[in-house]
Amino acid sequence: MWQFISRLWSSKPAKPVFQLSTSADSGYYATQFVDHQATDTRLFVRWSHRAPDLQASPVAQATGTQLMVRLLVQDPAMLSLGVEWLHAVGNYFDYARVDAGKRLFAQDEQGDFILLVLEGSVAEDRLQPSGQKVRLGEMRAGDVLGEFSMLDGGTRLGTCVALTPVTVGVLSSHSLSRLLAEEPRLGAELALWLGKRLSLRLRQISARLSVQLVRADTH
Repeated sequence: MWQFISRLWSSKPAKPVFQLSTSADSGYYATQFVDHQATDTRLFVRWSHRAPDLQASPVAQATGTQLMVRLLVQDPAMLSLGVEWLHAVGNYFDYARVDAGKRLFAQDEQGDFILLVLEGSVAEDRLQPSGQKVRLGEMRAGDVLGEFSMLDGGTRLGTCVALTPVTVGVLSSHSLSRLLAEEPRLGAELALWLGKRLSLRLRQISARLSVQLVRADTH
């Protein structure tokens, strides 16, 4: 487990998650993850810079942590920690409310934080080189946003916009590193949980892109 954790949170940029084939029949999928600006540091956005742009309203630590714990106790993978330890994990998050219509992430920017949706819903769309917009998913309470960029050091996969007013938990890479140093077991459990959420997201995105491919073949 620790080898996995150390690889994810290395200070060096990780290799891209997506290793795409160059064969002719994989061309459709290759366009889904074209990354032209992964090394453009001008696109790097921290939460401390994004929050003012969103006019995000801070949520009290106790209130946000309570919302987070209420969600995570429903997940068997986190429930094993116990409520007391989940509260301890929650203290490493910041919390905020964001109005509907606000853009939480922009496609192709970089960032060092993830968002855990606590209330509300968020749409994630990707603009293809062809100009087509692909809906990658709609996230609701309990879903995680931004884990791709935070885990592999690359750019945001898509643009995330709040469909409703949302409450989010914000975890920066610095806060996660601090959690791993101060509470190794909790940090490892959280990082492993994020890895599982990432795997689930990849499956969901793959299913959506398969549908898009079928539609493209029938037109």
